[in-house]
Amino acid sequence: MRSIKIVVEKHPEGYTAYPLGIQGVVVGEGDTYEEALNDVRSAIQFHIETFGIGVLESEILEAFVAEASI
Repeated sequence: MRSIKIVVEKHPEGYTAYPLGIQGVVVGEGDTYEEALNDVRSAIQFHIETFGIGVLESEILEAFVAEASI
């Protein structure tokens, strides 16, 4: 079993979740934090089963959220 860092964002319409360190696009959604997290877990599992374990990039030790003015 491998630990994967997941970002969960809260939006007016609900929650969106996506993993860090996976090749390809994997997204989960839900009306609650838990629903989005469960949805992205399922999507990650499907992605690995479909494309193989090679989609997992090197382990991410830390993740940061930064803000920049553009």
